[in-house]
Amino acid sequence: MEEQVQAIKMGKFITENDNSSWKSLYKMGGFAALLSLVFFPIQIAVYLINPPPDTVVGWFNLFNERPLIGLLDLDLLLVVDQVLVMLIFLALYVVLRQTSKSLILIGLMFGLVTTVLLIGSNPAIAMLTLSNQYFSTVNETIRTMTLAAGQAMITNWTGSAFHTSYILGSIAAIVISVAMLHNRSFSKAAAYLGILSNVIAFGLYIPVIGVYVSIFSVVILWFWYLLIALDLIKLGKNPERASK
Repeated sequence: MEEQVQAIKMGKFITENDNSSWKSLYKMGGFAALLSLVFFPIQIAVYLINPPPDTVVGWFNLFNERPLIGLLDLDLLLVVDQVLVMLIFLALYVVLRQTSKSLILIGLMFGLVTTVLLIGSNPAIAMLTLSNQYFSTVNETIRTMTLAAGQAMITNWTGSAFHTSYILGSIAAIVISVAMLHNRSFSKAAAYLGILSNVIAFGLYIPVIGVYVSIFSVVILWFWYLLIALDLIKLGKNPERASK
């Protein structure tokens, strides 16, 4: 009997020690979520006030006249946000693996694929470079080649890479939110908001109003990130909560 009690105590000590070793990651994940909250309204405002151009020449003109707006219109903040998302997902993995290991692994895998696709296909810096090349020459052949290169980048950015990452990213967040339902370290409100916002995100594919439905989903997503940030920061201060 005494040996069993000692074994239970030892197991509890190991669990608490393991959780304590992750407290820095919990804090970084929480603050990464808070920083993402700042990016969301900026990205939406830029899109609504300065809608993306319809042509490559339009993009080049935008970069030539207002390069910062051009970078933001081409989702440069989204690239930064994806790096932050991976910090958030890693912190969530450490917590949720204790109650939903399979779900969180699936969510993390989809999240990683999303990050690779979004960062790899984003043409913001390349389009800025092409714009500079386009306006720095009067050679029509070079300009034509530059326009063709720009068209290829925009097509790739708005094509299969974007839609695959968008769908996988939404699925990843839904799976992780379901895993959060089974873990008392996170509020039920956070879990349900994550599911709701990412289900609504698929409204992007509704004709005519799809973009606005997607923007509405981001508003709900903002509150999901806020609740996640608060919960992760609490875990960073008291990591033993993750074992409950």
